[in-house]
Amino acid sequence: MGRLFGTDGARGVAITELTCELAMQIGRAAALVLTKETKHRAKIFIGKDTRMSSDILEAALCAGICSVGAQAVKLGVVPTPAVAYLVRTKGADAGVMISASHNSVEFNGIKLFASTGYKLPDVVEEEIEALILDHPEQIELQSHTNVGTIAEYTNAKEDYIAYLADCVHTDCTGMRMALDCANGSASATAQSLFTRLGAQVHMLSAQPDGTNINLNCGSTHMEQLMEYVKTHDCDLGLAFDGDADRCLAVDENGVLVDGDKIIAICAQAMQKAGSLKGDTAVVTVMTNLGFFHFAKANHIATKATKVGDRYVLEEMLSGGYNIGGEQSGHIIFLDEATTGDGELSGIKLMEILKRSGKKMSELAGLMETFPQVLYNVTIPAEKKGHWQEDTAIAALIDQYTQELGDNGRILVRESGTEPLVRVMVEGKDAQQIETAAQAITAQVKVFAGA
Repeated sequence: MGRLFGTDGARGVAITELTCELAMQIGRAAALVLTKETKHRAKIFIGKDTRMSSDILEAALCAGICSVGAQAVKLGVVPTPAVAYLVRTKGADAGVMISASHNSVEFNGIKLFASTGYKLPDVVEEEIEALILDHPEQIELQSHTNVGTIAEYTNAKEDYIAYLADCVHTDCTGMRMALDCANGSASATAQSLFTRLGAQVHMLSAQPDGTNINLNCGSTHMEQLMEYVKTHDCDLGLAFDGDADRCLAVDENGVLVDGDKIIAICAQAMQKAGSLKGDTAVVTVMTNLGFFHFAKANHIATKATKVGDRYVLEEMLSGGYNIGGEQSGHIIFLDEATTGDGELSGIKLMEILKRSGKKMSELAGLMETFPQVLYNVTIPAEKKGHWQEDTAIAALIDQYTQELGDNGRILVRESGTEPLVRVMVEGKDAQQIETAAQAITAQVKVFAGA
């Protein structure tokens, strides 16, 4: 992980940690690094989510971009994948998304995209970091008529919605859909998209006020949607996160359908249609064991990566695969998109459901979910990266790994976006994994001084 950029861009408490000054510096450095091969005045698209701090950071980024001679083009409130799509199809040299995704309102973040629509590889992020932290004297500011300008792309949402609508080839008229937009970016696009495809849409948490993004709603708080779908006779519920690059689902009975099951449903449908490249799905080490059992039974190969959509994407690109993702609902359909897209995932799931003639609970039953326990421990900054050296933690992990054997597994890892150590234990025996998870978590808390 870099000095400024984590697994998904730069992130922190807006204005005090992710400061205006840092945003301006990132704008300058990113413009110089990402557009150094261009022979014209560089054009950089900027999207944002609905946090009240997004406007402030947008202004700082625009100032930074223009101060080195590039043009900043504001897209307004759009999903992260809209930035990726528009950058690669509308002639931009780079893209920026201002969002802290599923995090609460006090946080914000800056994600960068190359002209290809892909997030940046580590080596390019490190070049940007080095320019900001080590060699700021190499940043050449412009003056006179060489400074950049700020413009607005007024049709950004409409162009993105039109593209997604073209990805569905089934008449979905009559589908009863509940959409939880997390009071975030999907609030600007989801209703128009799903209505265009014929669905009867019930909108939840789609009235952002700058302060309510992800607040007891969206893909991190599924309770509202689960209850609504069950009591309002909906065929399917979909929940997005703050920047709409994730999607989780709810069946007609109000039961959660997580990212693992969505990938399983889509991969099987693609396999039957002959479009699953390499007969392979790319997942992560956090993917439920039940998925691997499902895949083996259905002759679908699996590739498991480190946690983080960038690692899933790298494996997909290197192996030529076209579906991959995470349990959290961050799913990449590489034939249509260069990054995870919650609304794309949602319309694909809706299309499969419509074609099948089944209920969502029947589709989701294709995979058994093994019991899984996840605990988070807050860790102080000075101890990050050092818990692996603690012999007491290591001994407990070894002990319970042996006890679980082939019927379970343990994964302890640091979050790439929050100051947390995550303890995940999975297996067939719910009591056994709970005991293991609590013991390991307690030892991590001792180390963290919690």
